Amino acid sequence: MSAGIVALVGNPRPGSRTHRVADQAARAVARRLGAGPHETIDLTALAPHLLSPLPSAAVEAALELAASDVLVVASPTYKGTYTGLLKAFLDRLPGRALSATAALPLLVMGDPKHSLAVEVHLRPLLVELGARVPTPGLALLESQLDGAEEILAGWADRLAPQLEGTPAPT
Repeated sequence: MSAGIVALVGNPRPGSRTHRVADQAARAVARRLGAGPHETIDLTALAPHLLSPLPSAAVEAALELAASDVLVVASPTYKGTYTGLLKAFLDRLPGRALSATAALPLLVMGDPKHSLAVEVHLRPLLVELGARVPTPGLALLESQLDGAEEILAGWADRLAPQLEGTPAPT
């Protein structure tokens, strides 16, 4: 059974700005779709288990939750792309695991020269996993974080027509 809206946070730092923006983005999308509250997968808690050969109930639960109706995938931009932590998590998903999911890529970055990374690096990974990835993904500069609520509301408005038919959980 899939969840409604889930924010997946790929920042290795607990309490990060990326976490805050991911939650803001999920709330903006939920408001626009008339959905209830979202859930958050914060990969900082799962990091010690992602590369372990031993099974982890917490990782398995997060992988199941990721196959939600709408998945906001947020990461800071490291070395011109998303974090290795996010990649390690997404690599645990089987092929086509997100086939019933609308995935919304969001990268937080310090320099606008990395703005294509959301479309060139993160989008193809999500598509490979079977997700429907509406356009545009969001490249959010650190200098825009103070005005993120307004930017995210506009982004949710632009995405909403492409999310029609996505369940709006209560």
